[in-house]
Amino acid sequence: MTTSDMIRTLCEKQNISLAKLCRRIDQTPQNFNKKLKRGTVSFEEMMAIAKALEVEYEQAFVLPNGEKICLNHND
Repeated sequence: MTTSDMIRTLCEKQNISLAKLCRRIDQTPQNFNKKLKRGTVSFEEMMAIAKALEVEYEQAFVLPNGEKICLNHND
């Protein structure tokens, strides 16, 4: 599943249009659609999407013992 697929599925499950999501994260639909097509949505934008839709987003490496090495989004 691509980043674009993930975001579109999330919007569908949260019953929100992509255009409305764009407004919530202060992006134009045209600009954000270009990012989706190129696959250039940043970690910060993914975090903004999660915040706007009140869901969690993780980006991590998971070691064989289950330990996670995550980006700290509070920096």
